[in-house]
Amino acid sequence: MTVTTSVRFNLVQPEQPPGAGHSAEQPVDRYRAALEMAEYADEHGVTSLIVEEHHGSPDGWLPAPLALAGALLGRTRTTLVTACAILAPLYDPLRLAEDIAVLDLASGGRLVTVAGIGYRPEEYAALGLDFARRGARQDEVLETLLAAWTGEPFSYRGRTVRVTPRPYSSPHPPLFVGGSSRPAARRAARLGLPLFLPAHLPELARYYEERCATAGSAPLCLMPPAEICVVHLTDDPDRAWAELGAHFLYEARQYASWQTSDVRSAMTAQATTVDQLRAEGVYRFVTPDECLALVARQPEGARQILLHPLCGGMPVEEGWRSLRLLAQEVIPQLRKIED
Repeated sequence: MTVTTSVRFNLVQPEQPPGAGHSAEQPVDRYRAALEMAEYADEHGVTSLIVEEHHGSPDGWLPAPLALAGALLGRTRTTLVTACAILAPLYDPLRLAEDIAVLDLASGGRLVTVAGIGYRPEEYAALGLDFARRGARQDEVLETLLAAWTGEPFSYRGRTVRVTPRPYSSPHPPLFVGGSSRPAARRAARLGLPLFLPAHLPELARYYEERCATAGSAPLCLMPPAEICVVHLTDDPDRAWAELGAHFLYEARQYASWQTSDVRSAMTAQATTVDQLRAEGVYRFVTPDECLALVARQPEGARQILLHPLCGGMPVEEGWRSLRLLAQEVIPQLRKIED
């Protein structure tokens, strides 16, 4: 069976560290650890590294995913780096086209970009942008990227421009439209782009496929299975929940506080206590054997492991323990099954 293994980074450092212990680690320690973890993950066959984007969060939630993506790509040889998602309407379209083209060239096509629209008005306000016009801005950004990456002159805001160099990937760098709404599906179909769904939404996937048929484009939709979770690998789940659960709860509560009722994500948790979070199952602390059993229950073609080794400001060494278990005890067993 084919299994995708991913390691997620958002480099959160809460102002008041959750849990009983107060770590002396600083944000620079987390960024350094992320680079070292990326190199280690690459050496041990991890499929993808994932970076995120949010702005103005007091815990330093990663605001510059492409900058970190470039650093991760520079420390790796074969692993993909997925920016999931960038908040595309917040970017200058031409500069974004240039940045992604350069990263695509430097990495040999290993950057995958998911262009999301965002759901936090305060992020638009901080950058002086109108949240109500985010759909129009998303259209302009995506259309500009596709035109810019041809390397040919094109019309942009009433003037003729050209973006060079052309990317390495053909016809353009891997680009998904991200979202959980019908407008996102229509936008992807109209532009002939693949769709990335943040939750198991089969009806929306079918709607996207129908719109692709109408537009004459080939559909490609990535959608998580009905049951997906963030995994923390440990030899002792009870100990890990007791010592680290507050870190995962911190992230779950922060993430949930930003979302409105119309935002759908497989990673949304409703828990308000560590015990509730453990029972809910969005985050799971499992042994390597339990992880393999979890994967075996997933549907063929959608099997994946998502690790979050620095979640909620957790101690860096605890993150390393989880990553080493993935590399040394889980991935070798997956290879045996695949062979």
